[in-house]
Amino acid sequence: MNKSVDFYFDVGSPAAYLAWQRLPRICEETGAVLVYKPMLLGGVFQATGNQSPMSIPAKGRYLMSDLARFARRDGVAFRHNPFFPINTLTLMRGVCGLQMKDAARMVPYADAVYRAIWRDATDMNDAAVVAGVLGQAGFDPAALLALAGDPEVKERLKAQTMEAVARGVFGAPTFFVGEEMYWGQDRLDFVRQALGEDPK
Repeated sequence: MNKSVDFYFDVGSPAAYLAWQRLPRICEETGAVLVYKPMLLGGVFQATGNQSPMSIPAKGRYLMSDLARFARRDGVAFRHNPFFPINTLTLMRGVCGLQMKDAARMVPYADAVYRAIWRDATDMNDAAVVAGVLGQAGFDPAALLALAGDPEVKERLKAQTMEAVARGVFGAPTFFVGEEMYWGQDRLDFVRQALGEDPK
């Protein structure tokens, strides 16, 4: 049986960042195919009536503390970004565009963006900062900006976001193993179990 995990993510989500760090290894260890599904979390929120937990101060403080606990447990470098929330529209168009046009560079690009936001606490709302981050990671910032402006790329990101909503997604990260949905990086043990391996 071919096993796969659909992974819906947005680089602006700290929980999706932690999942990004763990899920590839889980898939490798269970022999599963990882299917990346970039989406725009803001679009999902708008379509579902959901909102960021950070909009409730007490919940936001707890969540960041909880995510830091998971990061320490899993050995993942993680810092709260003081510039949060990050407007990820152009960044996620970049992910989607690379997935469409230069798939081998999609993961390195998203890695660089995730590290800048959730490890280095960089202001990725600032176009000049984004250009510097991408340039240091070996990308041509102008070419990526042009790619993000491609109408086909814009439509793909919209379509994938609406596909997520149609499947029941309301936040990030969300995973599907077959038709079974799992929400949150703290559900990765259940994802592993669904792939046929009990969590260690």
